[in-house]
Amino acid sequence: MTTKRSASIAAVSAVVLTAALAGCGAGGGGNGEPVEGGTFTQISSADPGNLDPQMSAGSALFDLSKLAYDTLVSVDADGEVRSQLAKDWNVDGTTATLTMNDGITCSDDSEFTAQTAADNINWVADPENQSPFLGAFLPPGASAVADGDTVTITLASPAPFLLLGLSGLPMVCEAGLTDRSALATQTIGTGPYVLTEAVASDRYTYELRDEYAWGPGGAGVDEAGIPAEVVVRIVSDGTTAANLLLSGEVNAAQLTGPDAERAEGANLFSRQNTAMAGEQWYNHAEGHPTADPAVRLALTQAVDLDELAGVVTAGKGGPATSLATVDPTVCTYDAVSGAVPEFDADAARKTLDEAGWVEGADGVREKDGVPLSLTFLYDNDLGAAGAAAAELAISAWQEIGVEVDGRQQEESVLLEALFGTGAWDIGWVTLSVNSPDQVVGFVSGPTPAEGGSNFSGIQNEEYTAAVAEASLMDGAEGCDTWKKAETALFEAADLVPFANTTVSLFGNGAEFEWLGVIEPTSIRLKG
Repeated sequence: MTTKRSASIAAVSAVVLTAALAGCGAGGGGNGEPVEGGTFTQISSADPGNLDPQMSAGSALFDLSKLAYDTLVSVDADGEVRSQLAKDWNVDGTTATLTMNDGITCSDDSEFTAQTAADNINWVADPENQSPFLGAFLPPGASAVADGDTVTITLASPAPFLLLGLSGLPMVCEAGLTDRSALATQTIGTGPYVLTEAVASDRYTYELRDEYAWGPGGAGVDEAGIPAEVVVRIVSDGTTAANLLLSGEVNAAQLTGPDAERAEGANLFSRQNTAMAGEQWYNHAEGHPTADPAVRLALTQAVDLDELAGVVTAGKGGPATSLATVDPTVCTYDAVSGAVPEFDADAARKTLDEAGWVEGADGVREKDGVPLSLTFLYDNDLGAAGAAAAELAISAWQEIGVEVDGRQQEESVLLEALFGTGAWDIGWVTLSVNSPDQVVGFVSGPTPAEGGSNFSGIQNEEYTAAVAEASLMDGAEGCDTWKKAETALFEAADLVPFANTTVSLFGNGAEFEWLGVIEPTSIRLKG
């Protein structure tokens, strides 16, 4: 919702839950000479708002959190678990033990201990705290205790992808756990950078911590070319971002469509990743027309999903295959083909007719005096291509008698509607994840009002049963069952993934690895 992303997020996403992204790329980032003590400037398309790293799954916050907060373990491009705050780990059934690295300090000079790690896990695990990472990066029912330099996590049931999830869960230092309100405007973490300036909707400035030496696989910050300062500028317009990148005023920007083609033509350094580009959600909550399964089915039948995929990806993507698309993926399967209801406008009309939605004199259907009038929200990160695809969908829905109010929104506004006000019926938002269990809390279980992350209010018994079965299997052994679970969602049109794409992050005067977000210790400024 990062859960990017692609969003962050991540590219085309409002809700982004990305534990790790594998990257490949090409191009140049400068003349090859390291720049010492320089400033690395990157662009974010949206302001994150509250900076508490454990309280939003939005891509904008996920990008910033990586600079100032670490995770217990990290994952490389091949999916191999590496050290970070923890140097050793072991998972045995419902018990996981992690041994902390020595000498880890926080930005306030305090020590990060095993007890601090346990306190983090227990805070996120408490449903009353309503962290969106519960059920995504940390299984429900988990608890932790510390003994010396070791943390022991006890699970309510086996979690086949636990370590992958922990690689996406940022750890907060003790002062932040004691005073959560402080985390809204400052950083209190163990990461390589600390926030020094915050100008909402404009820029966030971070300063290097010279003592940092516990990055992924033991990475430090003493290599030539590591920036002394990182500035994240908020720029929502893609063309403006491209202009700033091409002029050299900024060092990194994620671009799509014609803007990406301009960067490619300039032979800039780049990293590419696979991401979900199109995912159609329906609000199942009582009081919304989309609570009616017939309405959800008709809305799905009415649109040509292949056409939408081509438009929203500007012809550079393809159909969706599963909910977990981000490399390194644990499971590779196609749960979408043959499961999502086929495009058939006449069938959509018949579905509504049979469900009692009668077309009125103005062409808008109604049932029991309630008009079939829907609010459709989609993220501004989708850009011009997303707006064009949205217009196609709106036109198709109007053709079957649905009144649609389409609104392209900034990420913060969209997230507030999804997780707060509930003022939406159809949403184009994407979950960018690399294991199927990271989606579970967003498509089942309690809603935000009940302390959960199931913002659509989906309750699919077949999905829940298959998830319970898959969770008892070891890693990839359960992939067929995870596929069965997702297929149940798509056959019911509870949600509809319709497009995957390749997204590009470009660099000018700098090189880096893109691991869901830019890996801070990998940044190298080049002259």
